[in-house]
Amino acid sequence: MTPPLPTLSPGSTMRIALAATGPGGLRVRQAAAELGLACLSAPVDEEPPEALVARALEAGCTLLHPGEASPERQLALAQACRGAGLAFLGPRVALVEAMQDGGAIRTLLREAGVPLADPEAPGRRVELAVLCDRLGRVRWLAVREPISPALMRAPALWLTPEQRAYLGQLARQGLAGLELVGLVTLGFSLQGNRLGFSDMRSGLTGWEGLDEALTGLDLAVTQLRLASGDRLRDRQASLVPRGHALLWRCFPPPEAGLAGGPGLRLDRAGVEHGEARLLAWGRNAQEAQRRARRGLTELFGDERADAMLVPLAPL
Repeated sequence: MTPPLPTLSPGSTMRIALAATGPGGLRVRQAAAELGLACLSAPVDEEPPEALVARALEAGCTLLHPGEASPERQLALAQACRGAGLAFLGPRVALVEAMQDGGAIRTLLREAGVPLADPEAPGRRVELAVLCDRLGRVRWLAVREPISPALMRAPALWLTPEQRAYLGQLARQGLAGLELVGLVTLGFSLQGNRLGFSDMRSGLTGWEGLDEALTGLDLAVTQLRLASGDRLRDRQASLVPRGHALLWRCFPPPEAGLAGGPGLRLDRAGVEHGEARLLAWGRNAQEAQRRARRGLTELFGDERADAMLVPLAPL
């Protein structure tokens, strides 16, 4: 059995081993620094789990953070941690297995009374990040809409307020019996007029900047706090999204930079890693797109910026 996470408290000696590089690793290192925690970074992506765990134990680490690992990678890391007696920041291994399997997690939520999406039928996908604490409290954040593999926006404006609230209630209902602590993302599909659950992923996914812009809540910090025994302190009403946000996962030229300004943020873990995340926020969708155009133009030039904005429907 994987040991529980150490308690996070002032002067904590918790030491994190990080199984991530790039922007995902950057967010975890930033969160650890904010909490005053030591963090041992991975030298390369996809380091073999057993080697990573051995290096973590040798360095005196007390837990392993999977970063933005896929469900398959999380399962391998969780199993390696369990075998070596190192705490894993994530669900218990059986639940990680269920998420990786897909069909198993769908069965668990169906048994909890959550309607399922038909995997064979077309639909419009949305995602919902959800926070859970050890007291059984659940808080959901903005409903995100994937526009392309490299672009996400939130909130999904075509959903009615009633549909957004319904998704939150489905998340609460589905997670109630799973003993989850921390951060998970639930995927749903709107098929006709029916919303159904499709999949679930634990931990960071790389799209958390959207929720951070819309709610002011740092999900990387909150994830560490919750996993270490803290409780959710924000009421659901205080997490209502404010404004509109767009996030691109992109690869700017090494020499390109962002001048900044209102509503723009660029996360970049050094040009050697290539990938960056450009976040644009506005009080409404139009303002967010105008700011996004400014940021994209600075990074890529006018022609490429126009092309990257094409997937967004005219407003």
